[in-house]
Amino acid sequence: MDKKTTGNWNEKKEKLKQKYPIITDDDLFLYKGKEKELIENLQYKLGVSKLDLAATINSL
Repeated sequence: MDKKTTGNWNEKKEKLKQKYPIITDDDLFLYKGKEKELIENLQYKLGVSKLDLAATINSL
């Protein structure tokens, strides 16, 4: 994730939860330095590619 995405993370995670009700708060908790694990977990849970997930997050 780029700095713009992480800077607005609280807003984006709320929109992600609305778009994908299967996602929990725990799935979206962003630990510093663990962005890669967050993305991989969301990819797995949603069944989407990294590029599709990045496009979704950036479009919110």
